[in-house]
Amino acid sequence: MSTIDTEKSLEDRIELFMMRNFPQIQMHGGSAAIEAIDEESGEVWIALGGACSGCGISPMTVQALKSRMVSEFDEINAVHASAGMDGLGPASDDDFSDVPF
Repeated sequence: MSTIDTEKSLEDRIELFMMRNFPQIQMHGGSAAIEAIDEESGEVWIALGGACSGCGISPMTVQALKSRMVSEFDEINAVHASAGMDGLGPASDDDFSDVPF
């Protein structure tokens, strides 16, 4: 079970999780946004933007998001993430890794 308040919506809990676990994203000029959540399948789509787009360590950030979110939230089975968000809208589906953790 998640250690984050289970009375909040899954989206709220994921946003809180990202703020608490990945403050370095914002400190380095990056951003993270929830693109979509499918609670039925347990899938979450996250997009990293700002300085994360094109950053050499963004693949490590993506892997950390995937592994930590799946272990933190019982209701999440797979996280799809990209570092292609440019602030102009959602990243294309081609940018998402489909490897569930």
